Amino acid sequence: MPRLSEVIAALDTLWPPERAEGWDAVGTVCGEPDQEITRVLFAVDPVREIVDEAVKLGANLLVTHHPLYLRGTTTVAADTFKGRVVHTLIKNDIALHVAHTNADRADPGVSDALAGALDLRVVRPLVPDPTDPEGRRGLGRVCELDHPLTVRELAARAAGRLPATAQGIRVAGDPEAVVRTVAVSGGSGDSLFDDVRAAGVDAFLTADLRHHPASEARAHSPLALLDAAHWATEWPWCELAAAQLDEISDRMGWGLRVHVSKTVTDPWTAHAASTETPNAMGAPN
Repeated sequence: MPRLSEVIAALDTLWPPERAEGWDAVGTVCGEPDQEITRVLFAVDPVREIVDEAVKLGANLLVTHHPLYLRGTTTVAADTFKGRVVHTLIKNDIALHVAHTNADRADPGVSDALAGALDLRVVRPLVPDPTDPEGRRGLGRVCELDHPLTVRELAARAAGRLPATAQGIRVAGDPEAVVRTVAVSGGSGDSLFDDVRAAGVDAFLTADLRHHPASEARAHSPLALLDAAHWATEWPWCELAAAQLDEISDRMGWGLRVHVSKTVTDPWTAHAASTETPNAMGAPN
């Protein structure tokens, strides 16, 4: 069986840590380099539910998309929820490795997996990585539909193919407008509006769209916006990443057992739809 250091070296070829954004915190959080690895679990969030799942599964490596400590810390005391995660991992000999913005910019990366889940054909990166001479790496993806859909139909496709969440898919724009080209970005995407407009697409599907950036984007152009849950837009990457590690394991003769967590770690748990149609009663006092 491979040692942790060998598996991490393989993961770093998929998502080189030097390609992460400067503010990011990627790489190995805990784990003994010489520890033998037999079972790996992929998940979006390094939260207690996922760590408990890794323990129950008998995994000795947990790979997550989101960092555990993005802004650093001065304590891993077990009476803090992140400290408890660290204690549980170490007590159960489970290593934790993070691939975040380096996985976003990879080829294939997080947005490729999102496009694949929606059956979109990737044309190019939305924000190309200038260090990639082939022009395949970068943030987000510009995609084409196999046949035109209305905004309403595209939203229904996203709702049906992405993991179910309380939020579902929010839409801004004319539901009957025709969509032929779509930009997608897994995770929070409203910092990319300038790039989306420059791409000239009909719609933009991402997550965590805020009121003012979305309102301004709609004022600039007829661009349709589809806002999914953050977790749902990034979970497809776990399946892609697991398949990539499976392929490496087969090629190296490691015999790893690779799993993808289906535990929903989106923080929102319920949704109450408005009972009145928009603008039916005017603004509240």
